[in-house]
Amino acid sequence: MQARKNPEYLKALVAAVTDFREALVAFLELHVNNGEPGGLGGVARGAAPAVLRRDGADPQEIARRHSRVSRAAGLAAAAVPLTHVTVTVQGFGAVDPISAWQTITRPKPLLEAVDVLDACDQALGRLEGLVLQAEAERPPAVGAEAMHPLVWGSASRLWRDGHFREAVAAAAEAVVLMVKTRTRRNDIAETALWQETFSIKEPEPGKPRLRWPGDPENRDVGTMNSGLRSFAPGVQMTIRNTVSHGVGQLGEQAAVERLAALSLLARWVDECDLIEVAAQEGGG
Repeated sequence: MQARKNPEYLKALVAAVTDFREALVAFLELHVNNGEPGGLGGVARGAAPAVLRRDGADPQEIARRHSRVSRAAGLAAAAVPLTHVTVTVQGFGAVDPISAWQTITRPKPLLEAVDVLDACDQALGRLEGLVLQAEAERPPAVGAEAMHPLVWGSASRLWRDGHFREAVAAAAEAVVLMVKTRTRRNDIAETALWQETFSIKEPEPGKPRLRWPGDPENRDVGTMNSGLRSFAPGVQMTIRNTVSHGVGQLGEQAAVERLAALSLLARWVDECDLIEVAAQEGGG
C-alpha cells in the first residue's frame, strides 16, 4: 500500500509533526526573536540569527531542547514530500522548513521561527485531510482471526511463527477431517471423498451426501449444489495437494488467500444438510 493511502502511517506522521512543533516551541521559550526586546533590535536582521538566546537561559537546557527538536525533525521530515509544504526563499527556491529548522539559530538564516511553525500547522492540516481520504478509500480488511474457527484454530500457531505453507496445510487437513467425521467416511482418498460427498447421485448406504439446504428444485439451491461439486474438490486439488506436496515457502498474501478459500468451504460445509439412507437389512 502506498504511504499516502495508509491511514496508520499518516496518523503516525501527524504525531511526528505535532511532536516536532511542540519541541520547537519549547526550544523557542529559551530564545527571543531578533527584533524583540532582548534581541538585537532588528538591526542585524538577515545577517544575525533569527532567534537569540534569552538572557539567563541555561546553556545545558538549551542543548537538551535543541537535541529533542533535531530528533523530532528526523521523523517529521517525512511529512514534507507527502504534503508539499515548503517555504520559498529568494535565491534558494523551495526550502524544507522541517529539515532546515536549525538555520533560525545561525547567521544568515534561511527561515524565521514563524515560518517553521506556520509550515507545521499547514502540514498538519494537509496530513489530517490525507487521513480522512485514506480512511474513506480504504478497502475492507478481514483478519485471519475472523475466518472459520476450525481453519484459523488449525493454522494460528504455525501462522504466528511465520510458517505460512505449513499453516495452510494444517487448515486444509482440518477441513478434510471435518468432512470425514461428518460423513463417517474413511474408506476413500480425499479428492474422491469431496467428489462423492457432493455427487449429484442419490445417497447410498455408507455414502451420504451433503446438500445445500432448501428445495432442490429451487434454482438458487441447484446452483449452490452444482457449484459445490466443482469448488470442494477444486480446493482439495489446488490448495491442499499443492501445499502438502509442494516445496519452498509460501508468501503471506498467497497463504491468507488460500486460508480464505478453506474458510469459505468450511462454512458452506457447516451450512449443508447431511442426506443419508439407512443400511439395508439382510433378507430372511
